[in-house]
Amino acid sequence: MKLGRRAFTVAGLALLVGTIATKALANRRERTAEEAYPPIGDFVEVNGKKVHYTREGNGPDLVLLHGAGGNLREFTFAHVDMLKDRYTVTCFDRPGLGYTERPDAVEQGALATDGESPQIQAEMLREAARQLGIKSPIVAGHSFGGIVAMAWAVQGLDGEDDVNAAAVVSLAGVMMPWPGDLGRYYTINGSLFGGAVTIPLISALATDSQIDQAITGIFNPQPVPEGYANYVGGPLSVRPVTFRANVRQVNTLRPHVVELKKRYPDLKLPIEVVHGDLDETVPISVHPYEAQKIITSLNLAELAGVGHMPHHAEPEATIAAIDRAASRAGLR
Repeated sequence: MKLGRRAFTVAGLALLVGTIATKALANRRERTAEEAYPPIGDFVEVNGKKVHYTREGNGPDLVLLHGAGGNLREFTFAHVDMLKDRYTVTCFDRPGLGYTERPDAVEQGALATDGESPQIQAEMLREAARQLGIKSPIVAGHSFGGIVAMAWAVQGLDGEDDVNAAAVVSLAGVMMPWPGDLGRYYTINGSLFGGAVTIPLISALATDSQIDQAITGIFNPQPVPEGYANYVGGPLSVRPVTFRANVRQVNTLRPHVVELKKRYPDLKLPIEVVHGDLDETVPISVHPYEAQKIITSLNLAELAGVGHMPHHAEPEATIAAIDRAASRAGLR
């Protein structure tokens, strides 16, 4: 019995030391990531929380929202330069990602499991947009950013507001509820166990090679653009706080999409969708194919042979969709 207790005590001490060491390593890697990829924009405060954004250009307002695990560098890499000659382009870090802080709407501790809904994110970013003087923007979102753009549009059904979306552009965006679950990556890391154990381990131990492999997988079957991986700041995504925010947002997303879908038939604003037919992350058959059955204002540009990053694979198609949205909304 004494040996058993001693062994248990030793095991407990070893676990404690390992946990402390893992946390220290994760914190050190977080500092390194932030030194390598500092904020590139400015900040506006919403309910005491900082929202990171960039803004440049001239013309109608265009808001760009990045996808899961990303940050606004997704669009400042190339697309802002393609658009700023005729739009005032504002890129936001979504709540909990990049350098935008998480709102107080959900519990944020290591043992929490809730994530910020698209509705909560849209509310926070709409208020940021209001403070920046943005009016009747085209709201374009990639992947998870697409469903935040849809939430932004749905919130415009509740009354007149200067920051109501004039149009939406969905770039391989989530739009509809999907069958089945999201797989073990999100269910485990989005759980209480994941928040306490696996996320700190991954944050501490993920290598640059593994991050690059993940980026390659997102672009498949297209190649990653030269210089993208070094620019976009992948290490920012595995910081513990950011990692937790992202997996919780994705893991708890579906019920919120179900609620948004109920109001889609009331949407009359222009909605342009650019989506690859080989997208396995947000399948075209599940999202725009189904959404166009209930949204009469939706126009789909289907890109043959393109995966989950259509705006990089065929940037001309993305620019054309934004221009169509602006024209349909009477902004150009």
